[in-house]
Amino acid sequence: MRQIHEVLVLYYVQGLTQAEVGRRLGISTSKVNRLLQKAREMGMVEVTIRTPHTFDLESRLKAIFGITEALVIPRIADDLNAMVETLGRAGADCLLRYVRDGDVIAIGGGSSVYAVAQALEPTRSYDVAVVPILGGVQGSAYTDVNYLATQIAQRLGGRAYQFHAPAFVDTLEQREMLLSLGPVKEVADIARQADLALIGVGTMDYETSRYVKFTALSAEDMQRISQVWSGVGEIGARVFDTEGRPCAVEHEKRLVGLTLPELRQIPLSIAVAATSTKALPLYGALRGGYLDVLVTDAAAASGILELFEKDFRGEPAAEPD
Repeated sequence: MRQIHEVLVLYYVQGLTQAEVGRRLGISTSKVNRLLQKAREMGMVEVTIRTPHTFDLESRLKAIFGITEALVIPRIADDLNAMVETLGRAGADCLLRYVRDGDVIAIGGGSSVYAVAQALEPTRSYDVAVVPILGGVQGSAYTDVNYLATQIAQRLGGRAYQFHAPAFVDTLEQREMLLSLGPVKEVADIARQADLALIGVGTMDYETSRYVKFTALSAEDMQRISQVWSGVGEIGARVFDTEGRPCAVEHEKRLVGLTLPELRQIPLSIAVAATSTKALPLYGALRGGYLDVLVTDAAAASGILELFEKDFRGEPAAEPD
């Protein structure tokens, strides 16, 4: 392990060639290569690719939408698993840059937040609390917000709160009753006072949206949300339009969780979402002021900027790269 460490420092930090590393340590070039490969297999090496193209996308997103940070990973063609893994690592690194001892972290559910949870590898423990922003969802346990709160808290060395209520109920009366219960009200109040939020941003597409899956909406319901209320995306199951305005009021009244205005009051919101399908919902979320830090990919970032050019500059959207 000591020799692997020496090889990594000489090769990646000091920029020596493999042959130069071998001469410095008195070993063959082939052994240097084997040690580098072993280090990658052991997870000791992470490769992050940043290009002028992604730098430009990040700068434009920050300038146009006034956000604190934009982190854009390159497009990884035809490999969704690799993209999600890379996105998760980028989101995890971003969260660790901002989190501080004593923080309360409010989180949403979904596959992007799950990817961040899996990638978290802090070098020390953090005295933090992790709290869901909405109730639990039937379906995939790994993307449920209560499960993710536990996972993130364990990896950070903190403690987790559980939101012991369903995300959706049948009536407004049921929602008000649940939110008045002591344990549920306490968790919701803690989430409202969070220092930072880690969230995903969902689509309103009937075929792929998690919103459909955990609300059991029909195709007609989704069509109404899209066409009548102009819904384009959701954060914590709260639907918004292209200007970020809350909509889909009929379903809003049934949701047990924080509202969009309450989420906007959290000092720092980190959103993790990628692929071209997320461009429109991310655009609405940015215009609504719900995001302070955006971790995404080049496909989504380019799509967001094309939508901006079309809406505000009167320029035609460019063809995808």
